Amino acid sequence: MKGSGTLVGAVVEPYAEALMSLGQANDLVERFGEDVRFLKELLATSEELRQFIENPIAKPEAKKAVLQQLAGEQIHAYTLNFLSLLVDRRRIQFLDAIAQQYLALLRKLNKTVLAEVTSVVELSDDQKQVIRDRVIAMTEAQQVELETKLDPSLIGGVIIKVGSQVIDASLRGQLRRIGIRLTSAT
Repeated sequence: MKGSGTLVGAVVEPYAEALMSLGQANDLVERFGEDVRFLKELLATSEELRQFIENPIAKPEAKKAVLQQLAGEQIHAYTLNFLSLLVDRRRIQFLDAIAQQYLALLRKLNKTVLAEVTSVVELSDDQKQVIRDRVIAMTEAQQVELETKLDPSLIGGVIIKVGSQVIDASLRGQLRRIGIRLTSAT
């Protein structure tokens, strides 16, 4: 029996790959990347929109109208048609995951790695560049895309996640490691 993660992957990957194929055929890969980033941001900032497009009772035409109104002028016509296709096939609830998968395909195509950086305060441009340089040295990627988020519980420092590698340079992590050493020494 397939798990829900496998089922979602079986739905998400073909749509993301189809959008990538469309982008490559029309030299719109980067434009579609901008569009899906915009759509992800839209979903992240509006819980009401997310709930509406995921609502199975809402009529497809109403969903298309709302998407047209919110994103129609911001995204390419092909991307808007892609959204309509997702609505018609009742796959629009996977939009965020499809967008995330598309961005993963785009990063692979551009030999770019994603570095998820968690810090206590917003990082300056210089700090972001230092992290990019370190990640490039670590991974030999050509480019680094930073995804930043804030977490006051770190107390200080940063946590950098690149693929399966995690670099915990946070004060919370250092305190935890000291605590483990002290308890194992007794």
